[in-house]
Amino acid sequence: MGGSSAEREVSLRSGAAIFEALKGSGYDAIPIEVGLDICNVIEEKGVEIAFLALHGGCGENGSIQGMLEVLGIPYTGSGVLASALAMDKVASKKLFLYHEISVPPFVVFNGRSSLSPSPSFDLPWVIKPATEGSSVGVTILKDLEDFEKALEKAFSYGSRVLVEKYIAGKEVHIGILNGRVLGGVEVRPSLEFYSYEAKYTSGLTDYILPPEINEESYEKAQADSLAAHSALGCKGSTRVDLRIDNEGIPHVLEVNTLPGMTGTSLLPKIARLAGLGFSELIEAILKGVFDES
Repeated sequence: MGGSSAEREVSLRSGAAIFEALKGSGYDAIPIEVGLDICNVIEEKGVEIAFLALHGGCGENGSIQGMLEVLGIPYTGSGVLASALAMDKVASKKLFLYHEISVPPFVVFNGRSSLSPSPSFDLPWVIKPATEGSSVGVTILKDLEDFEKALEKAFSYGSRVLVEKYIAGKEVHIGILNGRVLGGVEVRPSLEFYSYEAKYTSGLTDYILPPEINEESYEKAQADSLAAHSALGCKGSTRVDLRIDNEGIPHVLEVNTLPGMTGTSLLPKIARLAGLGFSELIEAILKGVFDES
């Protein structure tokens, strides 16, 4: 847990919750904060399996997964390639389109190149870094006067920025565990959108379980989410984020390969609706390492 990404604090909270659940279930668990000496720490502690509670950056983009592969240590969650693809919103969207999974229209800005395309779709736009999570660096743009400021904000987190059409409607998240859909939750933030603050501050978001959308849209959202999970080659637990437009059509935004496990996190809420308590969810993720390998 931990690491150096913009989601470090959330990771520490997820890691603490997972550690307590594992200890409570009788596992010989130890919490490890990821730093430059991570390889030595893993060896010193005699780690036999790694439960990943990292979010963003090197913890979720395949880097830690690759290190563990080299060390020969099994780990929870998706493998190197699936993790890298899911973390890169541009690569994953192109893969979704190949598999005929609906995504919002988008264009990509590569640095400050004058060759970057202008969006051909109407405002509002969602402007976000191509490789960050937890809505870090995201702006909902309603006025072109603020475009440069929004780009600067997103570029502060990386060299590529995604400009995506904002889909009016409802925000729904689908949970997947070991190859099957657990269910979904609709989020209704009191802020402008489901921002970092809305995600991790208790009381700022209402959670509707199951989502208040028609049955056909819900079934389609679940099917598209599982298709997106499979298209990337994901394993273990994932959370798929979607927007359901006003016609009831789902549009996949992204797949989170290491979903949050904090007190306000969505996957535990979805699992609870499906009859899985937090400790049961954690144990199912752990056992899934061997069931899916």
